[in-house]
Amino acid sequence: MSDRDDNPIDERTDKAPDAEEAGTGRRGFLAGMAGLVGATMLASCSWQEFFQQQFTRLTKEEVQQTVERLKAEYRAKYGMDFVVGTEAPIDGTLFAYALDIQRCIGCRQCVYGCVQENNLSRDPQIQYIRVLRFKDGNMDLEQSTIYYDPEEVPEKGYYYMPVQCQHCANAPCTKVCPVRATWTEPDGIVVVDYNWCIGCRYCMAACPYMGRWFNYTDPKIPIDQINPVTHYLGNRPRMRNVVEKCTFCIQRVRVGKYPMCVEVCPVGARKFGNLLDPDSEINRIIQTKRVFRLKEELNTQPKFYYFFAT
Repeated sequence: MSDRDDNPIDERTDKAPDAEEAGTGRRGFLAGMAGLVGATMLASCSWQEFFQQQFTRLTKEEVQQTVERLKAEYRAKYGMDFVVGTEAPIDGTLFAYALDIQRCIGCRQCVYGCVQENNLSRDPQIQYIRVLRFKDGNMDLEQSTIYYDPEEVPEKGYYYMPVQCQHCANAPCTKVCPVRATWTEPDGIVVVDYNWCIGCRYCMAACPYMGRWFNYTDPKIPIDQINPVTHYLGNRPRMRNVVEKCTFCIQRVRVGKYPMCVEVCPVGARKFGNLLDPDSEINRIIQTKRVFRLKEELNTQPKFYYFFAT
């Protein structure tokens, strides 16, 4: 109940009692509109989905019920069985990324692998990874381009820098969400509960890395290209009017695999690992190479590092 509801002044009778009782007054109108909106939302989704709590508030039993509901929906829609994982963060793990700028050739295989693995819409097109092309000696983001022919790379006189969600430790996107539909997991992955996202896009405005995407329409994916191995907080099929983003391939890394972009990189420019493991490759890179993070002056504390091998 709001403070206004508790305020005695709100109980003044400045309208005829019979009008309020008949539902023709302001309150009656608003109540009717609320009922209409609720009925419309219920008509567009199941009652279980409509009344579902935010993911972190669900009990184990409710999580299982939600997973079974989603699997049934996906089976009916796509004609195939889905895995909808709910694997929790791994104890003692803080995921981070490193990318060797000198080694990246701008082939965009990371982009294509990510699209396939994470069930990204083909129409309209969504790509979590942008590969920026710079002229040698220039690091001005405003003068980079993402439009070039990947069949002719690497190009003399240019270098490439892929950019995606930075999974910031001090993420501004999570702070502005009015319904707490996005948050940072204990293993450092910034996630979204699509069922709680209201599509306000505040998180998109807050992100200085353009790391989030909004579904203006229902995502379109050819049936034969759908990846049925998913995670509730990751690559499961999305719906219109929600924001989505890179999750470090949460459906892979929480079962001991590399993100798909790491796996498909033909030159080994991408590195991924556990910051809490002093012997991990990513810790060795941070300690021994020339490393920088994008827009570090904003104090977002990205867990995505760029480095020069030599």
